[in-house]
Amino acid sequence: MPVPKQITNYLDKRGAKYAIVTHKKVYTAYDAAQTLKKKLDEIVKNLLVKTNKGFVIVLLPASKNVNLQKLKKLMNAKGKGIKKIELPKEQTMVRLFKVKPGALPAFGSLHDLEVYMDKSLKKVKKAIFASGSFTESIEMAMKEFEKLEEPIIGVFSEIKKLKKPVKKAVKKAKKTAKKTQKQVKKGIKKAIKKKK
Repeated sequence: MPVPKQITNYLDKRGAKYAIVTHKKVYTAYDAAQTLKKKLDEIVKNLLVKTNKGFVIVLLPASKNVNLQKLKKLMNAKGKGIKKIELPKEQTMVRLFKVKPGALPAFGSLHDLEVYMDKSLKKVKKAIFASGSFTESIEMAMKEFEKLEEPIIGVFSEIKKLKKPVKKAVKKAKKTAKKTQKQVKKGIKKAIKKKK
């Protein structure tokens, strides 16, 4: 599935400098990084965020997660009066924007949506953006994207953390291994005593 015409038309009308990058089918920003042999920080993850005032598009590096409380704080610093903020279900995105799940493009202007961009993306010279296709992405200079979309820039991301259950599972496995070792040693000692 190629980049939808409305996106290339939108970019061409505005005289944007971009390249279409073809790759194997991917559904996540992480998969795009693996396939294109790019750093996670060079892949832009875009999310649809629902507030009590409507929807916005949020952009951040694929290496990070969105912190909705920090985003809400940024929005309210801009006088938005946000009381409720959440990530909507994919079906909402499909119904409202007529796109396949996971195929929402990074260009909020196409849907008259405000775009919020995490400040950490400013460190990236060129980035890969979602284009509405699973087999083609758009590569563009961050400065070009900023000129095109005029995003509201702020700090609302956090580094992806190793989930606690994983850490707990590792600790538990180590404990079990130690217990097993002790039991084996005890068993050997008993067997030796019986032989004597």
